[in-house]
Formats: sequence, C-alpha cells, structure tokens
Amino acid sequence: MGQFIHLTAADGFTLPAYVAKPTGKPKGAIVVVQEIFGVNSHIQVVADGYAAAGYVAVAPATFHRVQADVDLGYSDADMGAGFGFKTAVDALPEPGVMHDIQAAIDYARTGAAAGNVGIVGYCWGGLLTWRSACALSGLSAAVCYYGGGMTTAGESARQPSCPVLAHFGNKDHWIALDTVEAFKLAHPDVQVHIYEADHGFNCDQRGSYNEAAAKLALERTHAFFAKYLG
Repeated sequence: MGQFIHLTAADGFTLPAYVAKPTGKPKGAIVVVQEIFGVNSHIQVVADGYAAAGYVAVAPATFHRVQADVDLGYSDADMGAGFGFKTAVDALPEPGVMHDIQAAIDYARTGAAAGNVGIVGYCWGGLLTWRSACALSGLSAAVCYYGGGMTTAGESARQPSCPVLAHFGNKDHWIALDTVEAFKLAHPDVQVHIYEADHGFNCDQRGSYNEAAAKLALERTHAFFAKYLG
C-alpha cells in the first residue's frame, strides 16, 4: 500500500520515511514511530493499517542518522543490534532524531495535505512519541505503546502540549508497574491503560504478542485519534 519517500529535516539531513495513504480524502495524518528494529515489515503493516482506517501514515527511519536501511526481525541478535543503534542515536547531540520526527510531522501536516496530525510509537518509539508530545510542534494527539523509559522521573517531569494516551502491560519486565503508577499520578490528564500483557504485546511477530490486548488497545487508539484528529 505504501512507498518510501525522503524527508529533509531542519538541519538539512535527509532521511527515508514509509508513507501509506488512504483511498479518498484523509481524516488526518499519523506519524508512526518505529521500535528498535527499524521501519521493518511490522511497522509498515502498522502504517498500512492506519491508512486503511483513513489516515495518511508516515513512518520515519529514526535510525538513519547512525545506520541506513535498518530492517531487523525479533531474534536475540536483532535485539542486540537494535539496542546498539538506539544507543548510538541517544548519543547524538541534541536535538538529534527529534529533528527527523518533526520533519515527518511537517510533511504530514503540509506535504500530505492531511489536516490534523497525530503520532503513535512503540517501545523506543513510544518514548520518542512522549518526547514529541512534549517538545515538538504541530501535533494534535499522541499515543504511546509501552514507551521504554518514559515512566522514569526525568521523562515524567516533561509536560505534554497535546492530549496523550498511553498503553502498558503489567507483565512488562522492561517497565516496572510501580513506575507506571507513579507516571499516572504525575499526569492525571494522560489516559493510561494497563493490560494483562508483556512488553511488545501489539506486535504479532513477537513471542509476547497478545491478541486480546492488541485489539483492545487499537480500538482505544482509533477512538482517541477520531476524537482529536477529526
């Protein structure tokens, strides 16, 4: 359904992004922020799903500043490689990859002629989505799926400038449940849902996939975007 285009960030850096468009007039646009595995087949399917629901979906390659053409699976070796790329991105001078996400938002809002823009991210992308909701411009809504690190004290101290929905699993060994509860207390305006599920429960290519949790989270996500992007 989609194809890769190139975006240009404010500092002149050029990066690829997977773009999927709906048939007919878009309801709006959604930036899809990858996990640590690149804009792989799963993220492309996620973007295609939002396009099928009526949105222009834009998935920027957020590893491109440190490694081009990252397309990983979910083996232990892939996990190790992905963490390595994430670490390299985290070491970039500020604002680093946030320039690239802003470029995706700007394209979604103007280049795609799609109206209001939302953002959704998974795992590392969930953390970047939280940061985007707090620091970037042009967003009307943000949805974070099990954002690794976003419930730490430092990240929780940020304040979002658009409505935020967050999904977590109570069996997630990467995100302690007590930190999720503390995040909820710190951000009563953020809609937080906790599922009987593990980290990565939305991805049907991972052993932690939980069909029931994924379905319910997606229903809530679609309702959230319909409310704020419509």
